[in-house]
This record gives sequence, C-alpha cells and structure tokens, in this order.
Amino acid sequence: MDARMAPLAEQLLLIERELRVLGWWQEQAPSAEALASQEPFCVDTLTFEQWLQWIFLPRMKLLLETGAQLPSVSGIQAMAEMVYREQPGLARRLLELLGEFDRLLTRAP
Repeated sequence: MDARMAPLAEQLLLIERELRVLGWWQEQAPSAEALASQEPFCVDTLTFEQWLQWIFLPRMKLLLETGAQLPSVSGIQAMAEMVYREQPGLARRLLELLGEFDRLLTRAP
C-alpha cells in the first residue's frame, strides 16, 4: 500500500472542512453540463471552489478508495494562488492545505 494514502485522505478532509468554514461549500451540484467542461479546472463553467468540491475532491477520494495509482505531480496550490491573488488573506488556510496536498502527493511512495 502507498504510504501517502492515509495522509492524503486526511488532507482531503481538511480541505473540505476549510471550504465549509469559508462558506464556500454548496449543497446543490452544478449542472451536468458545467461539470462536463473540457477546460482545465472547468474555468469556463465553475468557480475554483466548485471545482474543488465537485471535481477534485471526489476524484482524489475515488483514487484513494480504489487504490488506483496516484498522480506523481500536483500544482493545485499554484492554481489557487492565481485565483486568490487579490484576496490572499481570505484563502490563506486553504492555500496552506492545498500546498500540503501538493507536497504529500509528490513525496515518493
């Protein structure tokens, strides 16, 4: 078993929790069309927070639950820094959590 799995699962829970704390967690999913965007991070149809909640978190949880091979790189923090560059203080903790996710994922299994 990949030693990164438990720490990554915990990090995903922390990211979800922070989205809830910030009030960015949504009860209703975006439309199927919005979720089917072919653009990176669904930038044409979803906010970054929606992408985290409805695309990123479920996909990463599925990889962990099924024991699938994990990606060897992640740049999620860099994307978040671009999104929140005008309001870094507001998303400071979320940026930290995403950065730790990146570090955990790129650590050798």
